[in-house]
Amino acid sequence: MTQRQWPQFPEPYWRKNLSLPSFPSLDQDITTDVTIIGGGITGITAGYLLSKQGLKVTIIDAGSILNGTTGHTTAKVTAQHGIIYDEFINHFGEEKAKLYYNASDSARAFIKSTIEELSIDCDYEEHDAYIYTNSEKELNKLEKEAKAYEILKIPGKLVDSMPLKSLPMKKALVMEGQAQFHPIKYLAQLVESIVKHGGQIFEKTTAVDIIEGTNPKVMTRNGKTITSNHVICCSHYPFYDAAGFYFARMYQERSYVVAVKSHEPYPGGMYLSAETPTRSVRTTPIGDDHLLLLGGEGHKTGHGINTMKHYEALANFGSEVLGLTDIHYRWSAQDIYTLDKLPYIGQFTSSSKNIYIATGYRKWGMTNGTAAATLLTDLITKGTSPYAELYTPSRFNADPDIKRFVEHNADVAYQLVKGKIGMTHKQLEDIAVGEGAHVRIDGQKCGAYRDEDGQLHVVDATCKHLGCEVEWNDGDKSWDCPCHGSRYSINGDVIEGPSELSLKKVDY
Repeated sequence: MTQRQWPQFPEPYWRKNLSLPSFPSLDQDITTDVTIIGGGITGITAGYLLSKQGLKVTIIDAGSILNGTTGHTTAKVTAQHGIIYDEFINHFGEEKAKLYYNASDSARAFIKSTIEELSIDCDYEEHDAYIYTNSEKELNKLEKEAKAYEILKIPGKLVDSMPLKSLPMKKALVMEGQAQFHPIKYLAQLVESIVKHGGQIFEKTTAVDIIEGTNPKVMTRNGKTITSNHVICCSHYPFYDAAGFYFARMYQERSYVVAVKSHEPYPGGMYLSAETPTRSVRTTPIGDDHLLLLGGEGHKTGHGINTMKHYEALANFGSEVLGLTDIHYRWSAQDIYTLDKLPYIGQFTSSSKNIYIATGYRKWGMTNGTAAATLLTDLITKGTSPYAELYTPSRFNADPDIKRFVEHNADVAYQLVKGKIGMTHKQLEDIAVGEGAHVRIDGQKCGAYRDEDGQLHVVDATCKHLGCEVEWNDGDKSWDCPCHGSRYSINGDVIEGPSELSLKKVDY
């Protein structure tokens, strides 16, 4: 077998060869109408909507805008979020299940109309979306989901064949008239509109605290303050908890994408397997050809096998099922799940009337993030939204919240204990180039990585959030926490929260 050539580092296709605007870091105290923390699809869309209505908007991002989960998506613009509507009917009733569909479909329609209004060239294409299965067990779930479509009047049905004939399947459930696009090309135009309407954007500006009140103050790491009437926290994982205990009510998963060039005509459609490990297929144009984006292999952050194996599994799927070979890009994304699978969108707590949160999109951020932006815009400008009760972060549903709360937090406790007593260690001299491993230095548990030049990078292995021990992520070259999903670079810098503090570098 020919040795597969991999891109050396994970890099999403979406940011390739694009000239994106850059913005300064905040260097003075300022006052604004609305402070938005997080420059992904929710923050940018909310900023676009609010600035169009005449509000002074300030967006800050700890890194660069459009480079977090939004920059690592598969960018399906769809209300088909897996097999979910039958479950929602059973847990929440038909009315709320229908509201979820309406919110998602309205988000799809909003993206389409915005592209038309602003004449955005972002590779927008309409496709039917398919969930397919080869499993008798999953077929039963698919049939129940088809019944839920009928009850909720969702345009779709069970079918015996799909346009992409090379995908083996027994049956599929199609949702008609969905779409896909290039998310960064789309959002770059919204950024331009925000600036045009007087909005301010600051990059490399990390929020570390909020002082609540009539005019809440956002405190940044460099000591500067933003005072405003409203604060929206949409930084993927909430950096600020304020007694919301979100870390105990959510968990994070990583999933993977490989982009493979295909010279064969693409018959259309977006595809998702019902069974796990998940397989997702969509296409995007690249010059005169197109790339097939093959996604899936999701697992709880810090819990995966040697994570490069997830990329390899997707590449094998592309080779064996679709006959594809050359890997042009690979990347991974981190997504947040709530206990009941509905996002948390609304007031941070019942007492925080002017501080809002948007999180927990469960891998469907293009429509959920857009729905969140429109909902929060309505709450700020009108004081109400037809979707406020559905998504309220303070909700509690005995089924499934209690069961999943116990499962999630029991696993956190297990991972905490496992990291303290079950960790194996290597000697520094035994760590190979490109390898990361746990080591002990003067009795301290550390993580060490040897780079391509042979230099060692050693950090304290204890996560700064709640004290779990981080695990090495070989596929993405990072240290990941198995408890609440914090991720750190080889030098200990925070890549993703909830941790706000870096891992300490260790001398050896």
